Amino acid sequence: MKKAYRYRIYPNSLQKEYFAKCFGCVRFFYNKSLQDKIDHYKETKETINPTPAKYKQEFEFLKEVDSLALANAQLARETAYKNFFAHRSDFPKFKSKKNNQSYTTNNQGGNVKFSDNNRYITIPKCKRIRIKKHRNFDGVIKSVTISMTCSGKYYISLLVETNDNKMLSPNKNAIGIDLGIKSFIVDSNGKSYENPKYFKKLEKRLEIEQRKLSHMQKGSNNRNKQRIKVAKIHDKINKQRDDFLHKLSTQIIRDNQVIAIETLDVKNMEQNKLVAKSVVDASFARFSTMLEYKAKWYGRLLVKVDKYFASSQICNVCGYKNDKVKNLAVRSYTCPNCGAKLKRDENAAKNILVEAIKQIKAGAQPDSLLILESTDSLSKKPPLQSNINIA
Repeated sequence: MKKAYRYRIYPNSLQKEYFAKCFGCVRFFYNKSLQDKIDHYKETKETINPTPAKYKQEFEFLKEVDSLALANAQLARETAYKNFFAHRSDFPKFKSKKNNQSYTTNNQGGNVKFSDNNRYITIPKCKRIRIKKHRNFDGVIKSVTISMTCSGKYYISLLVETNDNKMLSPNKNAIGIDLGIKSFIVDSNGKSYENPKYFKKLEKRLEIEQRKLSHMQKGSNNRNKQRIKVAKIHDKINKQRDDFLHKLSTQIIRDNQVIAIETLDVKNMEQNKLVAKSVVDASFARFSTMLEYKAKWYGRLLVKVDKYFASSQICNVCGYKNDKVKNLAVRSYTCPNCGAKLKRDENAAKNILVEAIKQIKAGAQPDSLLILESTDSLSKKPPLQSNINIA
């Protein structure tokens, strides 16, 4: 199993200069080779795979940086192409120097190592970088990624091959999760977790600082200082959000053997101007990703229910589908078929869990057989009405 460990580093002036060269060379090679690849296809309708060696003859400054950094940029470009043609992502984009900067190198022959009681780390072509190693790990370092945020902070991410697989003890708990904006999640047990809305809390302060930035002369020292102020606010928002998502996802994974979650089309939700800002602030996709990899780490089962499943419209008591519930303003209602009083989000979470159990049984997944006994009663619902058609 491979895990990434991220630490804060404090490079000196010479090390910062070397990192700046690496960031620039990697960005230059990636953009230049991507453009050449596009142009060649337009002319010949054939694909090419430009390597760093081709450009080092013409641009000798590429020889000053770690060759593995350029090789990894080549791999990243080709991976982006494959993902695009496999319909997993958009077409590869050019790298910008205005965003966070990074480059990746590999550990070969132990050239990535700690020293002085883990206070320093050595990487290829750069020795003794001061590091804050706040947690230890067991395993072999495979690769290293150096990154610099827009606020000027430096981090190092170590990809480690480890056998430290801390599987949690199995239990018979299963939970369905409905994602939302007012309440971040509501589970099938009726428990809700409020959306902290970190961006909204700092939005006014961010607007003030961005307004100041827009009035300053481009290229001036004051503008650069103000740019860092704005970047630090964004950085604070991201860290607060990540802290909340990590704690919540870890709690859910520890408490439940099976987690059922709906698959949201976040891109389409972001196109709705009324909720776009709230959707981005909630970061549903990141939360789903955290649940997915933590479930693999700790031996849990995550089941994703299709986005077209009408979880909010179906009564979890009798199975009747109420089309009027499509209106998002309806937060609670009475089922016209059986008279049950339903809360929209809790009802959706229960239906998501029932649908997930059906998927588990249909797939006969051994990891989930432990919890089926305790959740059988949830899946034994009356058949849906004859006029119901669930996508």
